Amino acid sequence: MLALLVPHLPEFIKNFIDGLLEPTMYFVLSVVGFWAMIQFRSFWTRGWFIGGFFAFTIVFYFWSLTDENFKLIVGKPDNVPITILFFSLAFLLWVAFRKMVINDRLIDKGLPTFEHRESSRRVYCWPDLVYTEFLAMILCTVLLLVWAYYLKAPLEEPASLVKTPNPSKAPWYFLGLQEMLVYYDPWLAGVVFPTFIINGLMAIPYIDMNPKGSGYYTFKERRFAISTFLFGFIVLWVTLIILGTFLRGPNWNFFGPYAYWDPHKVESLNNVNLSEYVYLEWLGRALPSNILLRELPGFLTIIAYFAVLPPLLANLVFRKMYKDLGFIRYQTMVFFLLCMAALPLKMVLRWTVNLKYIVAIPEYFFNI
Repeated sequence: MLALLVPHLPEFIKNFIDGLLEPTMYFVLSVVGFWAMIQFRSFWTRGWFIGGFFAFTIVFYFWSLTDENFKLIVGKPDNVPITILFFSLAFLLWVAFRKMVINDRLIDKGLPTFEHRESSRRVYCWPDLVYTEFLAMILCTVLLLVWAYYLKAPLEEPASLVKTPNPSKAPWYFLGLQEMLVYYDPWLAGVVFPTFIINGLMAIPYIDMNPKGSGYYTFKERRFAISTFLFGFIVLWVTLIILGTFLRGPNWNFFGPYAYWDPHKVESLNNVNLSEYVYLEWLGRALPSNILLRELPGFLTIIAYFAVLPPLLANLVFRKMYKDLGFIRYQTMVFFLLCMAALPLKMVLRWTVNLKYIVAIPEYFFNI
């Protein structure tokens, strides 16, 4: 019915978007988009922007539904709520940054923040809050009833030993971890890095010495903390969920949002370890039989990454932060920061130079 009322999305637009969402370009655009979001926050937090953004996005979304491949991907019962979540995330980011921009301007003028002004207002539990909650409950109930009627539950047939789903995907909230498994061994992507994520979040209150920004929205007073957290959350988590949900198809190959998910698609990959680059290509000699000597370039690279970069950053980039935090807090902060940066670095190296492992010791199942 939609195809009869709306003209099909032109092929050149589909091909252009599919090309933009090729993995390397997708990640580059994610980083550039994040940088633009931070730098131009005063522009896109204006009132008219969010209305125009949602109007354009929703119109283009429904226009894209005229493509059968796009419709099959986003129309899956599992993917419909995921799409809604991304729209909700965009709106909540806009609200938060809008309040940040407003408060930053008020602080620059020496005026009280938005939250300080709002704290003087009283909202009574009865009837104001109860009426609001009651209306929200009715609307949510109606929405769930309509949802349950038109969308089938995403239940599959019983598991079978002779049939494996292709692609076989984790729940959407774990797709970031599943994507990490492409670039790191399971012991790193499935155990070490998730542990670091949890410990890093737990360490924030003990590392952050900035007393400002407590109880009110602000960006200028907490620029580094907000930027770092949002980079990890949006670029290294949300974008990986989008990638795993909509752009990873059969055999875990990349497909554009308008491309047909061909289960017979085969891509030739020639992944190379760092030791093979050093000895075979650069030095033109065979790999040493001694494991430690063979993987020495990889060990030196990792040692330099975690031992040389922290003092270098302390002198060039984080000079003031190093003085404020002290040695222990700074080392803890920069360790988690480098671990976070290791994921996009490894992804880019895999996509550009086909680097598989920095340290590869398959004899003992130890690969980095």
